Amino acid sequence: MTEHVVVEADGGSRGNPGPAGYGAVVKDAGTDEVLAERKESLGVVTNNVAEYNGLIAGLTAAAELGASTVDVRMDSKLVVEQMSGRWKIKHPDMQPLAERAKELAAGFSRVEYAWIPRAENSHADRLANEAMDEATGKPAAGKPAPKLPTRRPDRATVAWTGARGTPTRLLLLRHGQTEMSALRRYSGRGDVPLTELGRAQAAAAAKRLAAMEGLVVDGEAVPIISSPLTRTKQTAQAVADALGGRVETHPGLIETDFGDWEGLTFAEAAERDPELHSSWLGDSAVPPPGGESFDVVHRRVRKARDELIAEHGGKTLLLVSHVTPIKTLLRMGLDAGPQLLFRLHLDLASLSIVEFYPDGNASVRLVNDTSHLA
Repeated sequence: MTEHVVVEADGGSRGNPGPAGYGAVVKDAGTDEVLAERKESLGVVTNNVAEYNGLIAGLTAAAELGASTVDVRMDSKLVVEQMSGRWKIKHPDMQPLAERAKELAAGFSRVEYAWIPRAENSHADRLANEAMDEATGKPAAGKPAPKLPTRRPDRATVAWTGARGTPTRLLLLRHGQTEMSALRRYSGRGDVPLTELGRAQAAAAAKRLAAMEGLVVDGEAVPIISSPLTRTKQTAQAVADALGGRVETHPGLIETDFGDWEGLTFAEAAERDPELHSSWLGDSAVPPPGGESFDVVHRRVRKARDELIAEHGGKTLLLVSHVTPIKTLLRMGLDAGPQLLFRLHLDLASLSIVEFYPDGNASVRLVNDTSHLA
C-alpha cells in the first residue's frame, strides 16, 4: 500500500463537444513510480466533462491503491479552481461530476489540487489522446476506420446556422506595435512593451470599443482578459480605462513560444534552420527549436477558451492577445484546418469577433477590422 500518491489527469474532446476521452495516471509521490493508468473513450462530450472524468478515474484508482494523501495535478485551470473551491460550478453538465469527485476526495485524509503546464502533464495527455483515438474510430494498423454517424440539424433550431442557445461572444483584439513587430521579427515570449505608435493604436482601439453597444452593462464593463505579456496588458489597460473596467490575465492567451527563433526575422530563421523551418511551415505538429508547435498552441488556446466559456458562458468577453492565439480562436470558429494559420493575415491592433454556442456551433462575425486606425 502506498499512502502518498500523485494523480495526473487530463481529458479532451475533438470538436467540443465531439469524440472525447480521458487519461489518468497514479504515481508514488516519493519515487515517481507509475502505480496505475486509466483511460477511456466517452462518446461525444465536451473537454471539461472529459477532464472531470479523468479526475474521477484518477481518484478512484488512488482509492483502490489504499492511498491516504493525494496530490492532484492537472493542466485544466477550470477543474483545479473549481475543485479548490475558488470558482463556482455553474454548468449543469459538470455539477454532478464535481460532486462525485468531491465524494471520492472525502475518502482521503488530504487532497490538494495544483495546476501544471500541459508539457508537465504529458503522460495523462497521451492516455487521453489514445482514448480519443478510440472515440473517433482511428483504425489500428491495416484496419479501415469505421464511419461516424452524421449529425443532422434539428429543424427547430435557429435559421441559417442551426445554432441554439445564447452564444459566448469573444471580441479578439491584437496588441499594438512593438519594436519587434515593427522589424517583423518573431516575437513570442519575449516581454517587449508597446512603441509610441503601439500606444496610439491601443488608444484608437479603446475609443472604438468604448463606442460599441453592449460592452458596458448597468455601469459595469464586460470582462477584459489579456495575455500576461506587457504588450497585451498595455493594450488591454487602454481599453479598460476607456470602458471603466479592469484587466485580468489568462496564461492560455500567451503567444507561441518560438524558442531559438525568438528575435529572428523569417529569412534569418530560414537560413539558420532551413529544413526545420520548411517543415514548420507545412506541419503544425513541428515545433521551432526549443519552442512549441502550433498543435500545442491550439490545445492550449482551446483549453483557455473552454475555461472562459465555463466561467462566463453566454456573455461578451474582450480578449487581448497575440496573432497566433487569435488566429487559433478564429480557426475554431470556422472549424478550419491548421493551414488557416498561414493564410489569414491579422494586423496589429485589429479587431475580430467570434461567437461560440453551447450546442457546439460557432459564428465568425468579424475578421481583422482596422477601421479605427484609419
